[in-house]
Parts: sequence; C-alpha cells; structure tokens
Amino acid sequence: MLADYHVHTGFSDDSTYPLQRVARDAVRLNLDEVCFTEHVDYGVKPDWDQPATARFEDGRPVTNCPYEPYLAELERVRGELGGKITLRAGLELGVQTTTLDENRALLERLAGRLDFVICSVHQVGDLEFWNGAFQEGRTQDQIHRAYYEELLGVVEAFDGWSVLGHLDLIRRYDPYAREAGAYPFARVRDLVAEILRRAIEKDRGIEVNTSGIRYGLGDFQPSREVLALYRDLGGRVVTVGSDSHKPEHLGSYLRLAYRELEELGFAGVCTFEHGEPELHRF
Repeated sequence: MLADYHVHTGFSDDSTYPLQRVARDAVRLNLDEVCFTEHVDYGVKPDWDQPATARFEDGRPVTNCPYEPYLAELERVRGELGGKITLRAGLELGVQTTTLDENRALLERLAGRLDFVICSVHQVGDLEFWNGAFQEGRTQDQIHRAYYEELLGVVEAFDGWSVLGHLDLIRRYDPYAREAGAYPFARVRDLVAEILRRAIEKDRGIEVNTSGIRYGLGDFQPSREVLALYRDLGGRVVTVGSDSHKPEHLGSYLRLAYRELEELGFAGVCTFEHGEPELHRF
C-alpha cells in the first residue's frame, strides 16, 4: 500500500495542477491511493461563489475550494480510471478558533460526501504565516507559543476532522530560525502533549507531512520528537502525505516516511473511507 494523503490540485487557490492529471500521474507512479485535500481557509478567503470579497493574485480571486465542481470532477475521474487507483475526497481546513462556526457548517453541508478531513492551522487572528503577517512584531517564543495555543483551542472545540495536518507547521515559517537556530521543542512539549492527548481522546490521528524535506527542515512535519511523543501517549492513527501542489511533489518521500514510522514502532499507516480509518500494516 502506497497512499498519498495530502494532495492539492487546481481546485486549491495555490495550485494549477489539474485533478485529472494528478490522478493519471499517480497511476504512473504506482500509487495505490490518493486523497485530494483542497484548501479551505475561512477568515482569510471567501467561498468560491463570493469572489467579489476576495483578494486577487495573478489575475484570479483567492477563494476556498469550489466544492461542487471539485466533487463532480473527482467523480468523473474516478469513472475514467476505473480500478487503476483509489481516489478519495478530502479537504484541508485551515481552522481558527474564530472560524469554528463556518467550518462546522461546511462539514454539515458536505456530510456523507467526504472521506477525509485534515485540520490545520495556517493563520491566527486572520494573520497568515506564509506572508509573515502573523510573525511581525513577535518574538520567536511568542510565535511558537501562540501557534500551539491556537491549535489547542481548535482541537478542544472542533470535531469532524480526521487528522491534524503538519502539526509543527510553524517551524517552516519561523523568521528567527536561520539566525537563532530552531526553536527548542522542550519549550512547547507540554503544549504539544496536551494537543495530542485531546486528539487521541477524540479518536483522531495526525499526519506525517513529507514536505518538510523539500522545505529544507531536515525532517518531516511533525518532527521525529513529536511522532515519538504521539506514540508514547498511545496514538495509533497516522496518515502520510506529500502536500503536493505540483507534479514533482506528488508521492515524494512516502516510503522514507513509512520507514521512519516503522522504526518508531507504529504498526502501519491509515487510509480513510467515509471518515473511517483503515490500518495497513507494514
């Protein structure tokens, strides 16, 4: 079983990779399963049918995934590829404690139509990480603590998701790391442990996001330290995804991640169908 469980297509605002081509490329790469996880980020992006309130980048509005066209195209491509590959319907929700109602309403609207939902934190207080708006004026300690405190608040109050996405994402966007070095995990270990305990109590999992390698972090996201902590706390549900946005990303480092998980003592990786995990043993 080789499954990429974090894949973006042209239905996400930051990708132009057509869904049909992703699926065909996945077959060519001998992947057994792919789950599409298109972006939804309430607070910083409107829904696709409200483009008048969106900002424009490269001549097009930045909106959340167009849900109906996405799911219709996925169904069409499933029919085209038949039994060559399993294609799952998912979303990556960039959740904030201030956007819980919008995310709950979306999951209710799409009930029964999704296989998998990633819960991520991409911004806090509508200030995004990727452009540095959230980090501006904050110390390294403030950046990391505020990120994990927001993630804990989301995990405590929000249900309906399958796994936590790239749990230590803030490492990727730490402006101090180059000069001051990586932020010590020990300073946020207790916060991370509480986040993981809440996820385990809810029978939810975490993902291993392999994009940390291509971003030069020297490790997956979350790091080996976080994965070991999740294991020690009793966590068992793990998916692996490339966070693909381009052809060269698809399926990258999956086998390496499987090997690390096996070394850490995990029994296998999970895939999802209609929100239910299935364990595939190593």
